[in-house]
Amino acid sequence: MKADELKKYSAGSKESPFWNVIAETMPREKLNDLHLKRLQKLVHYVSENSAFYRSRFKEIGLEPGDIKTLDDYQKKVPFTDKDDFLELQSKSPPYGPTQAMPAEFIAHHAETSGTTGAPLAIPYSLYDTMRYGESWCPAFWATGIRPTDSFYFAFGWGNFAGFWSAYWGVRRFGGKVISGGGLNTEGHISAIQRLKPTVIISTPTFALRLATVAREMGVNLEDSSVNYTMHAGEPGPTALPAMKKEILKAWGAQNAGELLGIAEIDAFAPCNSIGDGVHVDEMSVYSWVIDPDTGKEVSEGEIGEHVVTSYTNGTQPLLNYRTHDLVRPRYSCPSGRTWLKFEGSVLGRTDFMITLRGTNVYPTAVENILGDIDGVSSNYELHMTQDEGNDEMEIKFEPEKVIPETKWAELSNQVQQVVRDKLKVRMKVTPSPPYSLPRYDLKTKRVFDHRPKEFQRAMDR
Repeated sequence: MKADELKKYSAGSKESPFWNVIAETMPREKLNDLHLKRLQKLVHYVSENSAFYRSRFKEIGLEPGDIKTLDDYQKKVPFTDKDDFLELQSKSPPYGPTQAMPAEFIAHHAETSGTTGAPLAIPYSLYDTMRYGESWCPAFWATGIRPTDSFYFAFGWGNFAGFWSAYWGVRRFGGKVISGGGLNTEGHISAIQRLKPTVIISTPTFALRLATVAREMGVNLEDSSVNYTMHAGEPGPTALPAMKKEILKAWGAQNAGELLGIAEIDAFAPCNSIGDGVHVDEMSVYSWVIDPDTGKEVSEGEIGEHVVTSYTNGTQPLLNYRTHDLVRPRYSCPSGRTWLKFEGSVLGRTDFMITLRGTNVYPTAVENILGDIDGVSSNYELHMTQDEGNDEMEIKFEPEKVIPETKWAELSNQVQQVVRDKLKVRMKVTPSPPYSLPRYDLKTKRVFDHRPKEFQRAMDR
């Protein structure tokens, strides 16, 4: 970007599409130089302060000075996985040997939000929380939100890290915090009417649930004070355009943004100003994308598994961390950001992809199709099973309340036909009565894997 354009988009300029124009438009060569310097320092840091990495590096004969290029880092620093750290924490609670700072530096304890198995414990220093909060700011800004806005947090304040980091983000951004902690759905709606926030922060499915309950209460949220909605915790407006359309209509909002984060890593991928993907915050993390079978880096535009290293969490550093998220990397974007872009956000999970009669199917593709079919509500489940060694997927959905039961079979046949036309596979489709499927205040569980364990990986982060 030219000097005169940088001046136009200086810090505090409301017209700028960037929260931090210097960072978000840094040329790739400079970004890579910065990553190498930071990664070299990080490898030294964990060698000195983390018993886990010190032992792992010793096993493979890796010395910190061996990392001279980004290629060295990718190939020589071993992959890690959430399962590794869950096992270590179970043997040495609460944080295991990855803890790299003394206990007196831990300012906040949080946990992952997985719905099965034990959660991963996450320690943060005060500095970690400040860095984590900064990562939300590019997402707020790109969505159109400004520090003069007021933010209503529609969730309970438990140990789930995701929305604590959003709180840190609003504090860093300069906005007004309004807590909805402890209220039920009706209570949230009443508070929104009374306190008149301009931004709602929630999971995307809970934003839709609030709108549904509001209608039942006789409240029209389209006329509320809310101008923007911001989401995390599950696939949202970027990954699911039909969901974004539904949220905007329900709330009468100007825009709906999202941020992709991993609790133990960072709130690392803010949406952009044009809504077609998320960008890795390369000030906070280093990311690359691999073929999940070979571990080799994929080319631009190819779908692969995201591998990430965080500079944000110095208390529990995670290097070359396999996320199991499937993404399509791009290195340019019409938005003007130069940060690595994941086109369409997360496209699926390595553990959720199934092969139906020779065709690879990702649940996100099915979700986008369902969102475009009239009469199908936003509440549905995808169940993966096996029959004689072959993967199968069943769609369970709720018809909208206005659809009479006599039309459910017809609507099911329509869903089945549209899925078959677009994905070239046939799936079982089953209607469920309205409001019969579970609702969730935090991360919604849509995908259920009933296949034998040898065909699964850990399904929750």
